[in-house]
Amino acid sequence: MSENKAHLLLVDDDERILSLLSTYLNKNKFLISSARNSTEARCLFDYFEFDLIVIDIMMPGESGLELLKSIRKQSNIPAIFLSAKGESKDKISGLEIGADDYLSKPFEPKELLLRLERLLSRNKIERANKTKGSVEIGDKVFDTQRLDLYHNGHFIKLTSLETSLLNFFILNPDKTISREMVINNLNLSQGKQYLNKRNVDVQITRLRKKIESDPTNPRHLKTIRGKGYRFLP
Repeated sequence: MSENKAHLLLVDDDERILSLLSTYLNKNKFLISSARNSTEARCLFDYFEFDLIVIDIMMPGESGLELLKSIRKQSNIPAIFLSAKGESKDKISGLEIGADDYLSKPFEPKELLLRLERLLSRNKIERANKTKGSVEIGDKVFDTQRLDLYHNGHFIKLTSLETSLLNFFILNPDKTISREMVINNLNLSQGKQYLNKRNVDVQITRLRKKIESDPTNPRHLKTIRGKGYRFLP
């Protein structure tokens, strides 16, 4: 880990787990804040800036799924779900909401540590891409400051909706993005640019024609069957 400690928010109604993970992760150079339920988590999230959040799914009152769904309306903070459930349907629900990873209880603290470090490393790369001002998409280049797309120096015209879609995917590389996340994050659930799940697919098809060398066999904007899409620069 770097000298600058990553600040993690742990949310779990099991105080024993909170204590165990807090002690272990502190020893591994993390700064830890913990919450026993969604209400406590919201208060902490409003007052502190976190680098990553770890959430138990099954909690009294508001579930971890509901908590992350509301957080995703304002933040793309990396998130890992913890749960005693191991069924695939629970994993799918978490991924659809916007979780980056899923760990079934019981687990070794070392495994959680490795997953945290992987996510934080990936997030660091994403921030670096934003800072450098451009992202390469095969033989295309997207200017993240001007929000313009180029091919060999030639400007490629995008509609405002295509620009918003592409920028959203670029800000969330290598993540499974559901259709609901596209609609919610782009605030396109009403007004002239109304989107529903079906015409999200239509817009993705149009965008592929502008960024992919072979839109019928996309390399960068892939469909994840039953889940949504994933962008790979």
